[in-house]
Amino acid sequence: MQFLLDSAIIEEARQSAEWGWVSGATTNPTLLAKSSLLPAETLKKLGKLFKGPIFYQLTAKSMKEMRKEAMLAADILGEQLVLKIPAVPLGFQACAALSKIYTCAITSIFSIGQALTAHAAGAHYALYYHNRAKRLLPDGADLAERISDVLARTGTQLVAASLKSTEEVIEARMAGAHILSAPFAVLAQLPVQEHSQAALNEFDAKGIGLLEEERKEKS
Repeated sequence: MQFLLDSAIIEEARQSAEWGWVSGATTNPTLLAKSSLLPAETLKKLGKLFKGPIFYQLTAKSMKEMRKEAMLAADILGEQLVLKIPAVPLGFQACAALSKIYTCAITSIFSIGQALTAHAAGAHYALYYHNRAKRLLPDGADLAERISDVLARTGTQLVAASLKSTEEVIEARMAGAHILSAPFAVLAQLPVQEHSQAALNEFDAKGIGLLEEERKEKS
């Protein structure tokens, strides 16, 4: 299981990287537009902050331009690059070609057929929007589980993207998502539980440890 930050804001990335359990970042054109830096500089900084994958979504509308854009992204991110390619006919065609060179992900998957096509096109990752699927599809709440079933043992990993709450993170993981991508605010809430803090406060008030013993000896 893997957690990714769904953001291109550098300060959020810096804090997430410091936690040690968020391994990379997913971006898209909208998220990059929220950065105070140009896309190239944003990607470069994200690559330095995280050791894991950085997802960059192609914006080009032709195969020729997609190849050019992929090369530009690869020059910035190197082996950290995961090319996100939209789940449209041209996107699947591009994935079939580019996946021979780069690590590719098909994004915005809303059907089992698209998930199967993503795998056939060589995608290493299949991204679906958990929240949006629940809102837009009659059977959207079951989409993750069904995709997970059809991709089992194929080598294409399921990514639950843009998770809007800690509850959705749990839903997606229980449905079989291998990788969970969420905004900073959601990730920050995952380790928080009031009873855990209460227990720690009690330990601090009544307990003693090695450092306290060392302080007493020095005083």
